[in-house]
Parts: sequence; structure tokens; C-alpha cells
Amino acid sequence: MKSIKIGIALCLTVAMGSPALTSEKAAFKISNKSSARTKQSTTIPKSPQQDSVVLQDDKDSLVQVAFKRVNKADLLGGVSVVNVSRLMEKNYATYSLENLEALAPGFHGNIWGNSSYLVLVDGFPRDANNVLPTEIDQITVMKGIGAVALYGSRAAKGVVYITTKRGGSYAQKVNVRANAGINTPKAYPEYLGSAEYMTLYNEARRNDGLTDLYSTAAIYNHASGSNPFRYPNIDFYSSEYLSDSYNRYDLTTEISGGNETARYYTNIGYWSNGSLLNFGEAAGNNRSNRFNLRGNIDVKLNRVIKLNVDASASFYTGKGVNTDYWGNSATVRPNRFSPLIPISMLENGDDPSQIYVNNSNYVIDGKYLLGGTQLDQTNVFASIYAGGSNKNINRQFQFNTGVDFDLSGLLQGLAFKSTLAIDYLTSFTQAYNNNYAVYEAGWNNYAGYDQISGLTKYGDDSKTGAENISSSYYRQNIAFSGQFNYNRTFGKNHNVSGTLLGYGFHIGESEVYHKTNNANLGLQLAYNFAQKYYADFSSAYIYSAKLPEGNRAAFSPTLSIGWRISEENFLKDVSAIDNLKITASAGILNTDLDISTYYLYQGYYTYNNAAWYSWKDGQLVHSFDRRRGNNFDMTFPQRREINFGIEGSLLNDFIGFSGNAFFSQTKGNIVQPTSLYPIYLSTGWPVYSDIPYVNYDNDQRRGFDFSLNFNKQLGKVGWTLGFNGTYYQTEASSRASDSQYEYDYQRRTGRPLDAIFGLRSDGFFMDETDIANSPDQSTLASGGVKPGDIKYKDQNSDGIVDTRDEVYLGRGGWSGAPLTLGVNLTAKWKNLTFFALGAGRFGAKAMKNTNSYGNYFWVDGQDKYSEVVRGRWTEETKDVATFPRLTTGTSDNNYRDSDFWLFSTDRFDLAKVQVSYQFPARMLGKGFIKEFGAYVNGFNLLTIAKERDILELNVGSAPQTRFYNLGVKALF
Repeated sequence: MKSIKIGIALCLTVAMGSPALTSEKAAFKISNKSSARTKQSTTIPKSPQQDSVVLQDDKDSLVQVAFKRVNKADLLGGVSVVNVSRLMEKNYATYSLENLEALAPGFHGNIWGNSSYLVLVDGFPRDANNVLPTEIDQITVMKGIGAVALYGSRAAKGVVYITTKRGGSYAQKVNVRANAGINTPKAYPEYLGSAEYMTLYNEARRNDGLTDLYSTAAIYNHASGSNPFRYPNIDFYSSEYLSDSYNRYDLTTEISGGNETARYYTNIGYWSNGSLLNFGEAAGNNRSNRFNLRGNIDVKLNRVIKLNVDASASFYTGKGVNTDYWGNSATVRPNRFSPLIPISMLENGDDPSQIYVNNSNYVIDGKYLLGGTQLDQTNVFASIYAGGSNKNINRQFQFNTGVDFDLSGLLQGLAFKSTLAIDYLTSFTQAYNNNYAVYEAGWNNYAGYDQISGLTKYGDDSKTGAENISSSYYRQNIAFSGQFNYNRTFGKNHNVSGTLLGYGFHIGESEVYHKTNNANLGLQLAYNFAQKYYADFSSAYIYSAKLPEGNRAAFSPTLSIGWRISEENFLKDVSAIDNLKITASAGILNTDLDISTYYLYQGYYTYNNAAWYSWKDGQLVHSFDRRRGNNFDMTFPQRREINFGIEGSLLNDFIGFSGNAFFSQTKGNIVQPTSLYPIYLSTGWPVYSDIPYVNYDNDQRRGFDFSLNFNKQLGKVGWTLGFNGTYYQTEASSRASDSQYEYDYQRRTGRPLDAIFGLRSDGFFMDETDIANSPDQSTLASGGVKPGDIKYKDQNSDGIVDTRDEVYLGRGGWSGAPLTLGVNLTAKWKNLTFFALGAGRFGAKAMKNTNSYGNYFWVDGQDKYSEVVRGRWTEETKDVATFPRLTTGTSDNNYRDSDFWLFSTDRFDLAKVQVSYQFPARMLGKGFIKEFGAYVNGFNLLTIAKERDILELNVGSAPQTRFYNLGVKALF
């Protein structure tokens, strides 16, 4: 801890502007001797108007890849990079990976159809949400097998590498940025009011052969609104409880500078975000706040040794109330109870009720008592008014240091680098939990108007004043790397490089016995001839304790090659081609990412969880039962891949393009294949299994990504137009589970990994005759089917509809939409810049089921009714009905996965529009403000989709919002 404190103090001291580090004569220059040569035609100066989002046009940009930075021209495919610091000049963002799928080809929320990509911040596994865009220099998406090999097992599904900003050799700069904006809800769920709900609930009872529950008079009174306290009509989304919008603001200060000896950077930031809730305790406890501090220093101690020290800290506090308002909004029926009881409506002479009023700790606004019933003694409204508040507290501290040794004195081109990182995270919830009483009113109107003739009290008011701590969580990350690097050019054209490294990290979490570990050795050997012919061998020797002894280590080799065709004589003189390079990579990566836990290779017995009923009725007898068999031959699953890439630019950088095609197989996924073993090796009761986990299931992924950018000066306006896209297909090429299926259309082999299976609907049953003449669906519904229930197709023509009739319905896009497109447009005229960003997602479908939408679409029993039930089936509407009949029971037949509930998630979003203005230097004079700019932008402005109403709908959680922001920035 002492060294950590010293590191922080050093960063802060430097950030305050030590005189020794503010030389204005210093010039910062990055050199890369091994890749300094570039084709003459590819070094055409870029016009000031060209401002591509991706580092497509800047040939001399250094890109962070695995354990080093390389010239953009020397990348061998399978890598996308976004220059965030440049992008922020025209596209203010609030989240590190915001709209990354529209900016980085190959990224679609995941990478190339995989999931669980590894996030690295400055080379260490860290959270993407703990670094803000204002702190980021660039983001590298490593997609190809050769790009990720050196990181070992945990990187087998891709890497998102976030590089934070550092200082440079220039006079001290102070950048300040401030933003303020408002969030407005896109849409709220639409639920029925009390009267309509009561009317339709009566209908549901009649459908079930029951009598009406609500009288016509009661329904009328709820509809009239004459006394909402006696006849409540709760609307969770009314202005009584929610604001029309809430604000967000932030302030960031960056201090940087340095000279050839030392460089420094500090980022100090604060943001605050509000909430829509605006009543009770929520009105004063509805903000989230975060303060962050990041600093780093790079010091050249002498000609041999360089040192860097980085530290960051973040302090987050989220205030809230001790209940789930949004969750309750999806379940509490509008007529259930009155949230408040008006004191003014108490009958004169009702002394017991007045005593309740006088003794209550919670008289709301001096006019109301808390409402409730015997069944609602605690409820969401009373909890927000009187139940207390809480604070979710999150603290993160991150420290890393590195040292570089130039060993050219021993061998020309040799260097050694070592890094160490230690991160801590702790979070917990502080809460004051108050008890409260609620009251149920007894009403009369014998005086000709409504009065409360008495109150029934449930519970008691009490405040302990004690602070309760809960949800404690702790995490520690420790990471280390050490590497020898060799870079040398022989003659003028033979560029040779190599890296030998050791890398590892482990992440310990509270209440988790086994740490998340990654340990590997890495070897990279690379050669290029005059930046025309490239070869790269990257490999890792990995280790995992999740596998049996003898199989815990594995070698992962990859080979990449490249050819800059534009340097060949047959293209060298073609003036239209500035640069053209093709690449190819192939390899095998061993990984334990999908091995869910330790000791799967080892069988075991259990006693505590094993039981069966003996001959003595009702007596439970414990026994030792087998749960799985041994498999000491278990090995690593493997990612086997070959990919091809192309990149280039044409017509003096008017057109820039890149593309990759990939063919990947994940082989040997670990499963417990019950269906591959004799049936006597496993039983359902008592639970017994002697079946081992084995390497069996195989997956395939294939697809392509691309980027296409245009840069052109038309008159006084500089234009940049960029397109990015990713398309992928997946396939379950081998599945052990397929032997349990009777028909080919049921089998998962050959289907996408995100396949949705369900029944095919065939309208509604129109009457009893229709039911009698249709295949039997009694197995789908315990009480049988009735007119108005969904009718399904009998796929196997056996006269029975059951789960054996489920067929493939479409792709779920669980790892990202099959087709992701991004488009960005920049127009710059003098000091005015316009920027727009759009993102499209196509090819996936989703279910309107309880997993995503609670009971909004699947409505039965005592559920709250949403507007979808207005299209219910009745005898009068059966020809135009869009929803099954209502029931107060369960509706197993209707509410199951089928194409009736399937909808397309295809959409195009106008994700961002920003207009920026940079004030001319002459307007600022020679004062202390060197640069000043202002901008206005909007987030999530428009969604174009057939199912937009569903896609913009959140049920049981806070609504999606649009954000409108005004910002200013200044350089001092």
C-alpha cells in the first residue's frame, strides 16, 4: 500500500505542473524503426477535412495490439481500431463502448459471433464501465485468432483493448469540458385503468364458467373518478409520481504535458444523474453521482530504463428507496388499494381515527395517511413515502506500473518490459429501513357524500435510526507480465521482431472459492520484407486447473501472412491505388472459457442432496448417490479458425476500405451427454448419474465484416462518410442432445446456435367443433383447450400436438444481431461541424414472453392487464382477434414459445446527432483561454422499425430515454 500511495502522490504532483516538466522547447515524436518505411503513394498528406472515425486514413498512427503498439500499415488483419480521443471532438459520449458496433467492424455487441470477450484497460482485465470516454485514447477490437493468441485462454473469444490517454512532450495543457442535459422517456407500458380492468376480469371469469366479481355500480364508480380514494385507479406513470424528464451533468478536467524526460497526464471527472421518481423519499434520494481521478507518469530515468506509474480511483454513490417501483408498476393492479387516505374525509366524531392521525409519524403533506389493505401492509407507495432510503456505494482503486529496459548494449534491438497491476473494488448498500403503518378506510355515504367511517390499522410506525449494511461485495485483480522484445532491421528491407513473454492474472471475488485465473507463456516471431511481405507466428502455452492433471497445459499456435500488392510492379504505377494489402491467418486456440467450474472431470457422490422414499410411507431416507462419472481424458475445447483480410485506399485517400472473412470452429465443448450412454447409468428419482462430462459438442461460426470510408472536399465543406458492417452465421455442427429427439426437424445439429424453437400457430379455435376436428392439444393444457385458445400445427401428423411438434422459428441474436450496420457522416464548414451516427441491427427475432416482458403479453390469472388484451378473442371478435381469450386460471396452452409471440427485432437507430462550433482564435484574443468550443447533441433520437413500440418498451424497469445535451470545452 505504501508504494501505491507514493504512485498516487507522484501522479498528482506531476499533474499540478512541476516546473521541471513544462519545457516548451520539447517536441514529442514517436518513431518505429521497424515499420518506418511506407510506400510513397501511401504517405500523401491528409487534408484537414478528412476526419475518419476509424484509423483508416492515418497511415502513421500507432495501434495498440497484443503487448505492443504497431504502425497501422503493419497490421495483419483481424483488428479494428477507433480513435476515441479524435472522435470525442465531434461526438461526445458518456460510455466507453458507446455505439462501438456502429464504429468498429467485427464488433456487434460481441466479436465475430462469439460471446464473453475479454476487456483490457491498458493491458489489464478491468471493467469497461469504469473508464469514461474522456479518459480514452483509442479502442482496439482484436477479432482474429492471430491477434488474440498471446493473451491465452481467456482471450479466445476476442479482446476489446481500451488504451487510456497519456502525456506528451509539450507545454502544460489544461482541457476542461462541461455538459448538461435532460433525459426524456421514449415510452411507458400502457396498462388498463380500473374500470376497464374490472370489466375484462369479469369477462375472464365468465370464460371460466364463474360469476362476475365486480358489480356494474362498482365499475361505474371507478370509471367516474368522483372519489379516487374510495375507487382507486392507480397510474404508476402519471405526473403524480414521475417527472417528465431528469437531468444529467458532468465536468471533466484534463491536465497533461511534459518533456523528453518525463510526461504526465491527469483526468479529474464528476458526473451526476437523476431519476424520474419525484415523490416521497425518492424526491430527495434519486441521484447517482460519480467522482473519478486518473493519473499517469512516464519517466525516462536514463538511456536504458524507462518507468511508468498509473493510478485511478472512482467513487460512486447511487441513492434510492427501499422498494422496486418499476417492478411493482408491472404487477400492482390499478384497483387494488388507495395509496393515500385523505384525513379531510374522516367522519366528524370518529375519535379513534383521529387518534391514529395524531399518533402517526407519517402524515403526508399534512393531509394524508398511508393507504393499504390486509394483503398490502407493505406496498410500493408507502415504502417510498415512509420506508426509508438507501445508498449503493462502489469504490474502485486501480494501480499499475511498468518498467522498460533497453538492452541494446547486450544485443542490438533487444529490450525487456515488465508490468504489474493491483486493483481493488468494494461495493455495499447502506440503508435506513423504517417500519410504517398503513390504513384501510371504511366508507359510507349516508350523508349524501362519501365519508370515512373508520380506519383499520395494519402495522406500526417505527424508526430505529440504525444503518443497515447489505449486498457487500469485494473483488481483487492482480496481473503481471514480463516480456523480452526484439526489433531490428537488417539491411534496408528485412524487418525482424520477436516477443517472448509470460502473462497472467487472477481475479478473486467475495463468496467465490476459486479465483478466475489466466496464465500462459507467449511467443511471437514476425518478419516483413520492405513492408511488402509479412509473416507472423504468434502462440501461447496455456495452463488451467479446471482440467485433469496431465491435460492442464496446451500449446496454441497461429500463423498470419500478408502481402502488400500495391508495392508490386504490376500495381505500383497505378495512380488510382494508394495502398492495397491482403492478409490471412490460421490457428488453434485452446481455452477453458466454457468450462463452467472446477473438477468436472471427477465423479463424486453426495449425501446431503440425495434422498428417496422408503417402503415406510412418508419417511425420507438419505443415501449416498452418484452425480457424475470420471473423465480423466478431458481436454481443452479449441477455437480453430482461418480468416482472410483486405485493406486499402484509392484515389488519394478518397476511398478507404477494409474487410475480413472468417471461418471458425469451436471443437470439443464439454457436456454431460445423457443420451449417449445406456439409460441405466442415470435415473431421475432417486437422482443418480454415472455419466461423465466429455468433449463432444462442436460449433461453427462464419461471416465477414467491412468498413468503407469516403473523404472529399466539396467547395468549402469537407465531407466524411463511413460505413461499417458485420454479418455472421452460426451452426451447431455436433450435438450430443440430438439423440433425444425423434424427428429431424427437432434436432439442433445444423441449426444456428441462437436458434429459437417453438410451435407453429394456426389461428384460434373458433368453437367446440373446431376443437373436436383438430389434433389433440390436451397435453399442452391441464384443463384442456377452449374456443379462443391458440391452435397449433401437428408437424408429425400423429394427431397430437405436444413438444415433439416444436420446430425452428428463427435466430435469437443472443450474441448480437446477425447483421449489424453502422453509418457515420461528418460535414465540416469552417469552424462548424455536423456529425451523425446511425446503427442498424437485422436478422434476429424475439419472443414476447415473461423473460423479457414479464406478464405484459402473457396475461392470465391475477395479472395486471396491459393494452394488448383489448384485442382478445370473444364470440363477437373472433374473426379479427389478435389475442387469446382471457382466463383467471393458467393458460399453459397459449403462453408457450410459438410463432404467435414471435416478432422481428430489425431496427435502424439514429443514435447520435451533434453540431459543434469552435470559436476562432481571433475571438479569444491572447488571454489564458487558448481554444473554446460549444456543441449540442442528441442521443437515441429515432428508431425505425416495424416493431418499434415493442423495441422501445421496458417492462418492470425504468424506461428507455432520449438524451439532449449542451456542452462546452476549453483549452487553457
